[in-house]
Amino acid sequence: MRRGHPAHPLVGVGVVVWRGDAVLLVRRAKPPRAGQWSLPGGLVEPGEEVRAAARRELLEETGLAVGRLELLEVVDSIERDARGRLTRHYVLIDFMAESEDGEARAMSDAAAVGWFAPASWGELGLWEKTRRVLELARLRRG
Repeated sequence: MRRGHPAHPLVGVGVVVWRGDAVLLVRRAKPPRAGQWSLPGGLVEPGEEVRAAARRELLEETGLAVGRLELLEVVDSIERDARGRLTRHYVLIDFMAESEDGEARAMSDAAAVGWFAPASWGELGLWEKTRRVLELARLRRG
């Protein structure tokens, strides 16, 4: 799949995984947003259903499986270069889930993993849309 200067949007998935009062975040090892903390997730493969993609990406990046996935939000990530040309366009479908047993570990596209309480989210330098999705998850969870 061509990621730079796309002919059409690419579909990605992310999962807000709760364990107690903390969420699982991954430090991205690769672009886009390499080095930043983010939701575990990635691209939907051709012929793959979005929930299956969310489960696969979570397992590939963190080694964790989850139970029920709740649809949380759809986010547009559109980037342009200095001349206004489209450089990236992702449609990101985010889910929320409670963690099952297991230890999260950094795998595949993740340089690191960690559990973060809402009070620490502001210190992580999160992308504004990731922060918004996390706040929505916190409010929806109650």
